Amino acid sequence: MKDELFGEDVLRKFLGGYGLAAKIMYDRQKPGVDALGPENMLGFLTGPLTGTPALIGSRYVVVGKSPLTGTWGDANSGGYFGPALKFAGYDGVFFTGISEKPVYLLIDEGKAELIDANGLWGKDTNETEDLLKEKYGEKTNISCIGPSGENQSLISCIINDAGRAAGRSGLGAVMGSKKLKAIAVKGNMKVPLADEGKTRKLRREYIKRIDGDFADILRDYGTAGLTATASETGDSPAKNWGDAGSEVFPNSLAISEDSVIAFQDRKFACWQCPIACGGHMNVKEGPFAGEGHKPEYETLAAFGTMCLNDNIESIIKVNDICNRAGLDTISAGCTIAFAIECYENGLITKGDTDGIELKWGNADAIVTMTEKIVNRDGFGAILADGVKIAAEKIGKGSAEYAVHVGGQEVPMHDPKYTPGLASTYLLDATPARHTQGGELIAPGGGIDLPEFDRTVYTGRAEAQRTLVNLMHVVNAAGLCMFGYLCMDAHSIPEFITAVTGWDFSLELCQVAGERIGTLRHAFNLREGHNPLDREVSGRSIGKPALKRGPLKDITVDMKTMAKEYLELMDWDLATTVPSSKRLIELELDDVAADLHP
Repeated sequence: MKDELFGEDVLRKFLGGYGLAAKIMYDRQKPGVDALGPENMLGFLTGPLTGTPALIGSRYVVVGKSPLTGTWGDANSGGYFGPALKFAGYDGVFFTGISEKPVYLLIDEGKAELIDANGLWGKDTNETEDLLKEKYGEKTNISCIGPSGENQSLISCIINDAGRAAGRSGLGAVMGSKKLKAIAVKGNMKVPLADEGKTRKLRREYIKRIDGDFADILRDYGTAGLTATASETGDSPAKNWGDAGSEVFPNSLAISEDSVIAFQDRKFACWQCPIACGGHMNVKEGPFAGEGHKPEYETLAAFGTMCLNDNIESIIKVNDICNRAGLDTISAGCTIAFAIECYENGLITKGDTDGIELKWGNADAIVTMTEKIVNRDGFGAILADGVKIAAEKIGKGSAEYAVHVGGQEVPMHDPKYTPGLASTYLLDATPARHTQGGELIAPGGGIDLPEFDRTVYTGRAEAQRTLVNLMHVVNAAGLCMFGYLCMDAHSIPEFITAVTGWDFSLELCQVAGERIGTLRHAFNLREGHNPLDREVSGRSIGKPALKRGPLKDITVDMKTMAKEYLELMDWDLATTVPSSKRLIELELDDVAADLHP
């Protein structure tokens, strides 16, 4: 183990989070490594605003080459672990190699030590957290994997705070491949601030300005307040992307708003968050009795509208199963919806599914099959690596029902409802990611954006670039996406300036964001991965178009939007390689030399 410091020039350019991670991995990891092999780097990083008085500075990010997509992989999470890593004395940690036996990393007041984890291996994430807190104290914070990560499920994730997930890219499998069970951090070290008075003043000012309909929904319900509206408008896909709207899923209120928080016994807020969108659930009786974190919108839609399941108790249960196992709820729910459609169409039978009747809306079957995926038990082993691999194993034309982009299940926001998502899902370094910027993810004020007709697919590139670049800065700085949606965009450079002492602006955010996004893209190009070659399931863009509902007859012109975006970014229209001129303008001279030898 060794400690390393980075110069101000690197930190100004790449900020932190996956910005700094992209720089480190591009420079130090050769292309073509096995994502589950010893040479793949696995990083846990905070941003410059994590653990500071800056509003919504609670996030950390996990990075590595994704075993699910073979591309750049990242996933971020809130809660308390990110700030606690800072207070323990580190901005981030990287792992390489594979341990001979299970281990965990303990960081205590700036001192790091790898410790035998044999007693933790096989435990779920709640049990792991409880045991480490019992050993090191309640103020210890833990990020860990459960059985799904240990089993190297390609849709496994990393969990902290007993239910906050760094969910996507299959990075739980990378952690499991390294025999790394957990990171436990504790300490009271202070995060240095260039201007503490200014930082705290900005916090007081911006807290007063967190308002609007979305902020109210988050305060009252969390993202669970979105499900019914999303289902009714078609934003939420239904029946494994084969339908949308109230005709196919008439009881959406049963998995939304008051129906969800009826089981909430207390609220949960990430570190120093004034919104507090989370919650703790308690189903006291019935077949799905149990406790756990409140399911997010993505979970409610993946196990709800996608599976035509309106049993909220079952979704609370399956959310806890996934959290304890360390399983991405988006991918898990989508994979079960895929399996249900295969079953309903006779491609698989009860003989294949271990006697489980996988029918639309069968809550018992959905819960049971999720448990089997966790344990790679029986038919669960077929589904444990997501829809693409499951379709390859099942065959019989099942690929028609496997909705993914480049191997990753598509999240619960339909490009037919928000067309700009098609560009994001296709072109971002991590495919099929709704959190990577674009039309769906815009700040709560501070920038002027045009309004687009949903059926017009040209002229969107400038707004797309602006929002994508800003979101890269949000992720690199350690900020929460939901808080960003409730705040003025000027808060981001103002907090960066106050915390770091650098003179930042929205214009510089655009440059930094493009630099970070371009370097993540360059990582993939060096791997031989052109996003235009990604397999894109036609259902996600309306091929074939739906025959009823709010998105009837809509087919998204993804090619036009991608072409205009590539032109604006100065990336080659066929290879997507950025021009040497633009790379040098972004101060990525080494990348220019690599891609234009």
